[in-house]
Formats: sequence, structure tokens, C-alpha cells
Amino acid sequence: MSRRINAKHKIDRRMGENIWGRPKSPINKRDYGPGQHGQSRRRGKMSDFGLHLMAKQKLKGYYGNISEKQFRKIYDEAARRRGNTAEFLIGLLESRLDAFVYRAKFVPTPFAARQLVNHGHVNVNGRRVNIASYRLKEGDVVELRGKARTMALVLEAVQSPERDVPDYVEADHAKMSARLVRRPELADVPYPVRMEPNAVVEFYSR
Repeated sequence: MSRRINAKHKIDRRMGENIWGRPKSPINKRDYGPGQHGQSRRRGKMSDFGLHLMAKQKLKGYYGNISEKQFRKIYDEAARRRGNTAEFLIGLLESRLDAFVYRAKFVPTPFAARQLVNHGHVNVNGRRVNIASYRLKEGDVVELRGKARTMALVLEAVQSPERDVPDYVEADHAKMSARLVRRPELADVPYPVRMEPNAVVEFYSR
């Protein structure tokens, strides 16, 4: 098992939830924490700080390999805007190029989306972009390049009934392209589990 896959499974078990809604998640078979003491470890009442930290770790973990520094930077940008910080946080996360590639169903996981972008297989408005954190704007068109369109990973993801493309993404799988129709709000995003961006705001603003 690769480090990437192992880390992905560890997040699910640490959170006690199948945060990507995937049938291969180990939490489907073992709903206790990782490690030799995971089954016997007691879960007492968690403090407010612990709940807020868990909410932050779950949301950050969902988007794959975002570092704490990157995630805090996104939060700080959301906090500087006038309005609902939690909603802006979700909108900024969903407008990342790797998140969009995942939402368009070009790949099965956020981890695979980051790898696809980093390897130069994605165009934005006709130009190659290999930065996973690239920020998309409304109306931007993302398309897969050359041989990426016939990759087994991509074809399997496109045909998978595991999840649907949300309505803020206009995807054309025949052309392997997709357009960001609008920046979504929390209620628009098809998270398989409950996300609590308000708790994330509480964590950083304490």
C-alpha cells in the first residue's frame, strides 16, 4: 500500500467517518481508530476546542494534500472578505483547480486530481496549468490534455455511478471538459459527511 493510500485511509479511521463516501474505505468494516489500541480507546466527551479542531482537520483532510499553511492562508483570505466567512471558505476551497477536477468526475479522488494537475495533464482556458492550488473564476473552462483523456483512471471515474457532478459544474465528458458555472455555497457541495466550516472559523478565531 502506498503512503498516499495509507494516509487517505488513516484520515477516515481517525475521523471515524467515510469522508469521501468511497466503498473501499476501511471505516466501512472497522469503525474504530487506527493503531493497536484503536479498538479499546475510550471516546469521552470532547471539549469545544477538540470539536473545532476535528472539524478543521476533517475539512482540510477532505481536500487531499493541502498543508496547514495553505489551509490557513485560504481561511485568512475568506476572513478578509465581507460576509459569511464559512461560506467564503467553502467557495475558495471548491474553486481550487484540483478540487474542480475532482468535482467534474475526471478522477476518483482529490489525491488523484492533484496528481493529474501536477503532471501537466490539465488546461485552463486553453493554457496548461500544473498548479493544484490555481484559483478558478466563474466561467473558466477546464479540459484534459492529450493522452489524459484515455487514461484508465479517468475513464473509470467518468463512468462510475459512485457520485454525481454538482450543478455548479457544467461537465462534458465526451469532450473531457468542464466549466465553473458559479462559486458554490456550503449547501451546494455534495459532501458525503457533514462538514462544519463555522466550527473551523471558531477554531481559527479563538
